[in-house]
Amino acid sequence: MLSWLEGKIDFEGQRLTEYLLQITLVLFSILGFLVGFLQQNLLITWQIFSIGFIITGILVLPAWPYYNKHPVQWLPEITKKKND
Repeated sequence: MLSWLEGKIDFEGQRLTEYLLQITLVLFSILGFLVGFLQQNLLITWQIFSIGFIITGILVLPAWPYYNKHPVQWLPEITKKKND
């Protein structure tokens, strides 16, 4: 299970993760604020934000396979020759 949680994501996957994190948290925060304000109920605000937080965690915390679509191709190691 630990190896599944560790996972590997590439740089494009990191960028996508950051984008999804920001978009979902901001959208659920705005939605929670608006609904809570219109209903005059702080509990609804916190519930909507909590649901958004959980959904965001499900989207970005595991290393889903689509986060590793562009693996990095590293250059081969350069070996130095000894000069006699």
